[in-house]
Amino acid sequence: MSTLSQNTLHFNRSIKLSNDGGALSSDTGELIYREFDEKLGFSQTIAKHLQLKDERTYCIHENEQLLRQKIYQLTAGYQEDDAADRLTHDPIFTQVLGTAALASQPSLSRFFKRFDTQSLDQLQVANQELLDRVHHARQSKALIFDLDSTHADTYGNQESSSYNAHYRTMGFHPLVAFDGLTGDFLKAQLRPGNVYTSNGVVDFMRPLIQHYNEVFPETSSLVRGDSGFAVPDLYELCEKESVYYIIRLKANAKLKALAEELHPAHEIRDVSVRESYVEESIYQASSWSKPRRIIIQSTRPAGELFFSHAFFVTNTGETFSPQAIVQSYKQRGTMENFIKEAKDGFGFDQMKSHDFLVNEARMMLSLLAYNFTNWLRTLSFPPSSKGIQIQTIRIRLVKVASKLVKSGRSLYVKISSSFVYEHFFWDVLARVQQLKFI
Repeated sequence: MSTLSQNTLHFNRSIKLSNDGGALSSDTGELIYREFDEKLGFSQTIAKHLQLKDERTYCIHENEQLLRQKIYQLTAGYQEDDAADRLTHDPIFTQVLGTAALASQPSLSRFFKRFDTQSLDQLQVANQELLDRVHHARQSKALIFDLDSTHADTYGNQESSSYNAHYRTMGFHPLVAFDGLTGDFLKAQLRPGNVYTSNGVVDFMRPLIQHYNEVFPETSSLVRGDSGFAVPDLYELCEKESVYYIIRLKANAKLKALAEELHPAHEIRDVSVRESYVEESIYQASSWSKPRRIIIQSTRPAGELFFSHAFFVTNTGETFSPQAIVQSYKQRGTMENFIKEAKDGFGFDQMKSHDFLVNEARMMLSLLAYNFTNWLRTLSFPPSSKGIQIQTIRIRLVKVASKLVKSGRSLYVKISSSFVYEHFFWDVLARVQQLKFI
């Protein structure tokens, strides 16, 4: 490892900087992740399901170790594989991963090339088993399937990279589903950049909905999506599986005419006063097999002469008022925060390989790292801190300076005495150690 011999600071020439401090680490909080890992059975569950076709005749690092290393690097903020070359002998990472030295960047990169469609399905099965375990621990009585699609930029001649007219750039167009109540990442599917938003959504959602209906029949479920997911097959799937849905509709001439009948512009009494109404009606589009309940939100800003309208189709019962349905749909906005967290915090959109399956494997590990952190946050953080984002989590919990001291058969991790967030650190550790999973 290259070292900087010494650098003198100009503002005070008696201060000398060098990077030869020895067995020091700046990621002590990864030990809390490891403690939580054992409680939840996180790495063990993934290793149980993931069976890669490994043709190596000799190896130093097993696939299980490589997977765990990559996920732990992601939780610490090291999204690039080559970060491993600097972390090779980090005293905390080597203890967390139970190895004398971390795998190098080439080993990590070759690891991803061993994934195929079957192993990607195995990762999804592992994620679902962990989701179920956490769902039991939370004793959740409701679940909101928030659907969306997002974009991942690509560069050069990458397999299945295409131009997306909506985002006006080359890339992929992943389909994602989160739990709108907890922020859990339920599922993701990497798709070429030029596919439409709803492409494959019914096949994507069917196993997810059926799983929760079978395993958690007492849980009340709701599907929410924007107008990109306004497809009759999705409504029919939800109706068949007894799942509620609220999906925004694209405006058309018939819907606009229906809304204007309810609130015609010529009946405005005071143009200086804002008006807003939420109505309901029965409507059947030509592509629908039957009439359905729709909600119409009409809003006229002060000083304007015409109403703007938003339309939603739903199968919720009469106990859900039109106002409650609109309010529920508005809460779907948190979905953008979840996607941003997955991208900025865990590199969900960092897909730089030429191979499509390699990019999907990287996406899935980012999903798992996101969930690993979200479960730690929602199950072990004090109530006032359950909403903090990954960058804050790293500052308060992960990026903690310490020195590893060996004495006899014990290892002592001596944390900096100047650590500002020490009370939070010890509180989270105590909460993790009190966790019990079925």
